[in-house]
Order: sequence, then structure tokens, then C-alpha cells
Amino acid sequence: MAQSPDPPGAGLSAKTKADSGAKELTRWQAFQVRVLGWLAALVVRLIGGSLRWEVVGWEHWEAAQAPGKHVVYTFWHSEIFAATWFWRKRGIVVMSGYNFDARLTAQVIAKHGYEIARGSASRGAARALVGMARAVQRGHDAAFTIDGPRGPRHVAKPGAVMLAKATGAAVLCFHIRPARAWVFSKSWDRTEIPRPFSRAAIFIAPPITVSKDANDAAQARKLAEVQAALDDLLRQGDEWRKKIGD
Repeated sequence: MAQSPDPPGAGLSAKTKADSGAKELTRWQAFQVRVLGWLAALVVRLIGGSLRWEVVGWEHWEAAQAPGKHVVYTFWHSEIFAATWFWRKRGIVVMSGYNFDARLTAQVIAKHGYEIARGSASRGAARALVGMARAVQRGHDAAFTIDGPRGPRHVAKPGAVMLAKATGAAVLCFHIRPARAWVFSKSWDRTEIPRPFSRAAIFIAPPITVSKDANDAAQARKLAEVQAALDDLLRQGDEWRKKIGD
């Protein structure tokens, strides 16, 4: 089994951007975010470090790493636990909202070497996209849970395509499938947490580029391409799970 490859740029410091919404949390909530964030980050480290990885399509990641180019990682919201571990310590910038759950998630991923751009689909999205674009221009990659933050599940939204158009970065779709996982069936995304020491596979699709001159129709076609790539990765994950279960 291939292990999670050593991350290029390991050791980059994580920075959580200050934002005007910080005052919305009470002192007790802020304390909970700090404590629970620390505990959850530890759980990610312990479980993530125990996983036995298989990587399918790593050549597509390599193809996206052209000199002077950057990547917009794109995946489903349910995979955020495993994805946080696999792509850790790369200084990837991620959009995160203002509510308690979003701030807790941001606390966890920041401890694993990510940067945070504050914003959500309902508040501050444009500002967060500008922040992400500037981070890409400074040399960072970016990432989108493309059906988040509230779904519909497995329906791609346009943020990654918009960012790729603005920055010239390639959209890199991936899907992580643990062999064994706890599934939170009552959550809208059916969040998955891999079971310790489980096998896990990551499937990576060929990079998708978006022209800086793409009009609305061209962007819609690129979004359909992203959706199709993610759907195909889901199929590959299902086939892999069935194969190792036989």
C-alpha cells in the first residue's frame, strides 16, 4: 500500500484570517471552539496517521503542478476528515463560514497547516473568493468542498470554476473512499470518518482548466465537466470498495 506522500512545503505555517464576524461568538463558544478544535485536530492526526493509503491518479496531480501554476482542490463535503489529513501542511487556503460549526472546522484544519478565508454561500462569499484569489497569487493552492456548506449533497457549485477563471489555477477533483468508516447518516452530507487502521483510497481526476475569458456559458460547461469528473471518481471509489470487499 502506498502511504500518503510527503507533502511538498511541509512546515508552512497556518494562518487564520481575522474577520469582522469574530464578535458573533460568545466567550463560552470561543472557548469551546479552541478546546474542541484542539481535540478534534488530535483525532484527525491519530486516525489519519493510522490509515493505509492507495493512490490512484497521482500523475494527474503531477500534471497540474506546472511551473508557476497552482491548484484548486475540489471534493465533496463528506470527505473533509480524510482530506484534511491527506493534503495537510501544504498551506492550502480554504473558505470557511461564520457559524459555530464552521469556526470549529476552521480551527481543526488550521492546526493541520491550512489557511482560512472567511465567507459562506450566504454571507461574505465574494470577499472570501477575493481573499482566496489573492492567496493563490501569493503562491498558495486553494480547496473547495464543492457541495458545501449545506448541499444539496453531491451537487457541484460554481466557486471552484470561478476561482480557476480568476487565477489560472487548474481545478483538481479528487475523491477519498475509506474501506471502513463511521457514517453520520443524519447529517446532510453523510459525513464519513475512517475507522482507525483502515485502508483508504484517493482517486484523482485529470486537471480541468478554465480560460480567463470564459463567459457564463463556458463556465457552466466547465462546471458540468467538474460534476462529471466527481461523479466518475465516486464510481471508481464504489468499484474499489466492492473489489476489496470480495
